[in-house]
Amino acid sequence: MEIICPIDVQFADQISQLLEPPSPLQVQEYFNELITSKQCQGIQVKPTNEYGKGVYADKNFEEGDLVLKDQMLVGMQHISNKISCLVCDCCFCFIGSIELQIGRKLYLQGLGTPNDCHDHAVSSDGSDTEDHLEVQKCSSTCSKNKIQLPIETVESLMHEKLMLPYSETFPLPSVINCPGGCNEVYYCSESCAQTDWAKCHSLLCTGEQPNSSSKKALSKFIEHANETNDIFLLAAKAISFTILEYRKLKAVCNKGKQKNQIYDGSGNNNFDLLLKAWKPLSMGYKKRWWDCISLPDDVDTSEEAAFRLQIKQLAFESLELLKAAIFDEECAPLFSLDLYGHIIGMFELNNLDLVVASPVEDYFLYIDDLPEAEKTEVDKITQRFLDALGEDYSDYCEGTAFYPLQSCMNHSCCPSAKAFKRDEDKDGQATIIACRPIKEGEEVTISYIDEDLELEERQAMLADYGFRCKCPRCIEEDA
Repeated sequence: MEIICPIDVQFADQISQLLEPPSPLQVQEYFNELITSKQCQGIQVKPTNEYGKGVYADKNFEEGDLVLKDQMLVGMQHISNKISCLVCDCCFCFIGSIELQIGRKLYLQGLGTPNDCHDHAVSSDGSDTEDHLEVQKCSSTCSKNKIQLPIETVESLMHEKLMLPYSETFPLPSVINCPGGCNEVYYCSESCAQTDWAKCHSLLCTGEQPNSSSKKALSKFIEHANETNDIFLLAAKAISFTILEYRKLKAVCNKGKQKNQIYDGSGNNNFDLLLKAWKPLSMGYKKRWWDCISLPDDVDTSEEAAFRLQIKQLAFESLELLKAAIFDEECAPLFSLDLYGHIIGMFELNNLDLVVASPVEDYFLYIDDLPEAEKTEVDKITQRFLDALGEDYSDYCEGTAFYPLQSCMNHSCCPSAKAFKRDEDKDGQATIIACRPIKEGEEVTISYIDEDLELEERQAMLADYGFRCKCPRCIEEDA
């Protein structure tokens, strides 16, 4: 059955312009400006013959050097991870206190439902409210079969009435509530709260919606994403970001007394403003989600067409719910199914895992390293909480994010750099470290997959990205 989205028919020309790949000159200008604004010294983005664009060293890097720290354009914490970690929804650093992190996790584990996570944070006034990091293992005993603590003890810890020894050594930012009062997201500072509000959350907040039907639709959209695929939440952030950028540009034009240039009286604003607002997302490599998503192992190739149609239908259901919640007539082309599919496909092909280390792990490792006599005394208090947490005591914040500069890095099975968090990197920025010396002028590459796999396994996994790797290692092994 063919799926027809009316927006795709009505705004076909505008959608085509939005999806048209930028020219090499536009790419060069955009990333030069971005690199300058972020003060990313030592790199530049340049066109490549085979892969469109790539990141190149502008100076020599030694092994272990920081190549870049890239701030995400949009990102999210996985819904399943929200039981384990309370983090800022803007920068994804851990917030609250060691006691709150441990108590909240134990409490929510007892409830067994991630959807209740947002109801049990504690605000600053005390009211209710690929490379992954190398995991150090605490030498204290962690029971696989978690012990159960009295609920009164867990609540005392969660509400910070019970203080753990040495927890002050690991201070965390206070919990700041969402400006719209949705009790679903929290922040580490007023600055992060306002940044996220202006960037996308003001359209996606279920706490501040003047229209009750819009609020209901938004709740349905979020519920649908949580039950099907949380990548829809990331797509919603991307669309919200573009709408809000468009409104900012329009306001600037209005202030400049150029109203007649941006509004023709029929409800159709200057499309150039929408193209400009869309520009950051236009730079990402895109294929439609239902075309590029990997075929699951349990789906036979004879059923591939039906599977991809089912994925398209799922995206259409999600888009219709989002449209009912935040539709803006002036930005109507953004609600095209074709565009929605390309946005999600861009995330599928370009995203980087969002990983932030847990201070709870650092805390228990600190306790474990105390002098033996002191450790024995402290363990009398802390060991029961460690046993209750079990092997999951060191859970990281995990999610996914789109990083403008990192997304330009091409793959190699013998990469020159890798995504790796250092001890001082405690937020959601992408940290790219040189894993061998990189000469000035050399392309900076990362691995999209596990490069320790055999040649055919690597090539099979990379086929999902739409190319066959021709890096020096693959050429040598294929000879």
